[in-house]
Amino acid sequence: MYYNGMYHLFYQYNPHGALWDIGNLSWGHSVSGDLVNWVALNTALDPTSPFDANGCWSGSTTILPGGTPAILYTGINAKKEQAQNVAFAKNSSDRLLREWDKPSYNPVIPLPADVPDDKFRDPSTAWLGRDGLWRIAVPAAGGVASTLVYRSVDFLRWERNAAPLHSSRAAGMVECMDLFSVKEHGDDGLDTSANGPGVRHVLMLSVMDTLQDYYMVGRYDDATDAFVPEEPERGDDVRNWRRLDYGHVYASKSFFDARKNRRVLWTWANESGSRADDVARGWSGVQAFPRKVWLDKDGKGLRQWPVEEIETLRRKRVGLRRGTMLNAGALNEIVGVACSQADVEVAFKIPSLAEAEPFDPNWLLDPQKLCGEKGASVPGGVGPFGLIVMASGDLREHTAIFFRVFRHHDTYKLLMCTDLTRSSTRPGVYKPPYGGFVDVDVEEHKSIKLRTLIDHSVLESFGAEGRICITARVYPEHAEASNSRMFVFNNGTEMVKVSKLEAWELATASVNAVGETLG
Repeated sequence: MYYNGMYHLFYQYNPHGALWDIGNLSWGHSVSGDLVNWVALNTALDPTSPFDANGCWSGSTTILPGGTPAILYTGINAKKEQAQNVAFAKNSSDRLLREWDKPSYNPVIPLPADVPDDKFRDPSTAWLGRDGLWRIAVPAAGGVASTLVYRSVDFLRWERNAAPLHSSRAAGMVECMDLFSVKEHGDDGLDTSANGPGVRHVLMLSVMDTLQDYYMVGRYDDATDAFVPEEPERGDDVRNWRRLDYGHVYASKSFFDARKNRRVLWTWANESGSRADDVARGWSGVQAFPRKVWLDKDGKGLRQWPVEEIETLRRKRVGLRRGTMLNAGALNEIVGVACSQADVEVAFKIPSLAEAEPFDPNWLLDPQKLCGEKGASVPGGVGPFGLIVMASGDLREHTAIFFRVFRHHDTYKLLMCTDLTRSSTRPGVYKPPYGGFVDVDVEEHKSIKLRTLIDHSVLESFGAEGRICITARVYPEHAEASNSRMFVFNNGTEMVKVSKLEAWELATASVNAVGETLG
């Protein structure tokens, strides 16, 4: 949240080890003035009370009228029952919010009788209805995955709404639910309580069965507390929902940044190596770069883009000559910047779509599988073309981020992939292909843009100006002893033009430094 001139990030944290532990989960707390450089504070919440004896689990923050910040979180009690608790900032004038009070009357929302002990968690940020009552949503499962709505006049006594905000018979347990307002037109953000003309809502859920984050755009009615999707065919089965990120992220959450009037999204990426590697490092899991998020002009999908503050880390810049032609088999190196921390923006121009391969509609069901079958090394018609990053000198290790264009009747389908199958020779590392189809008219524009942020083991790629995002974790062995290399490539028979390429070396941000002072 943004509060009194500071950004506050709360996160799940085990102070006693690198791995998740049911009895030791606390709320870590870091603060920043710019969303880039962060200082670690003491934990905000620890499992010290009967109502959270087995951990202070996920939840959300809300700023109450008068400026008092409140935390709603899931506590697991001594009986292993999940319930929702509240905590308040002890001193609202402390801009760092270093102390929090957990009232003894917790839990404020006990485990419902019709919900299993371990399937009731992760309360949302609260919003105000037009009737003046607070609402929160809490994911639950009891045969059907539901998002339960609770109302309150004072943030202490909560009453469950008869009907859920949304339910799905095919989702299993859902987590880390988020409901937020977006403008129908424009990229400015909205307060979570915004509603009415010109406003739509985004419902976002993390699905345990797939370990992926999904969303849909729709209309929220605060009279009935019901959410109705704009695309009804996506409504019941979340496997038909739009993906927030087609890569390696989970448990995403957003907040309204009143400082810059934007909606900011945080995504979390866990590790892809072994538990032993996590223990050796002393930590496990990272927050990816924060993203600005807004509704696309089509009214159905979201656009995402790294917050502008990331650009303050840009240092040395190199480019590629405008109009560089990438013929079949082209591999052009981008030299002059350190490739382990870099920000790359490239625009590809497609002069002709004549060689686009025919499209099989069955591919829509599993684009990730398609990215594996038609990887960067598999020649095509229009594509694969894109970037190769985190590459060893002999290319035995490399990660490819690329596009392919297919012909489907009188239109075209654009596929974006991040291929990790050759990203590491280290044993025991998860190296899948990732990918999804992009909502963009390739025939009209014949230009595709790609931005990739490289931060050692984390790769975040934004295709078609943020209409599709793919996050990946990579662990190349060569990176420990030698520098990585970076290339643009084309492995399609159709020539592709690089109309723009800029790459910046990124400085190292100060992240969770302990003992620093804040101005």
